[in-house]
Amino acid sequence: MADTHDHSDYVRGEMDVHQQQHSYDLFTGLTKWLSLYLAVGLTFLVLLTCTKTGLIGSLIAAVVVAAVGWFLLKKKPDQAH
Repeated sequence: MADTHDHSDYVRGEMDVHQQQHSYDLFTGLTKWLSLYLAVGLTFLVLLTCTKTGLIGSLIAAVVVAAVGWFLLKKKPDQAH
């Protein structure tokens, strides 16, 4: 008959998860900054090629998107609850 008991050494809540936390923080950080990079690039290219905005207008719009995105995505200080 098969043994139904689990013989692992795992105890819930006692595992060191610092590496997983750092990996998750790295993944989310890269995701948000690369998303901003893509948004700025696409804004510039779409305005440059699909409208009559021109090079300077496209560049200004891309810089505005970059500035607003940086302001919204920068790391905020932790707030105590």
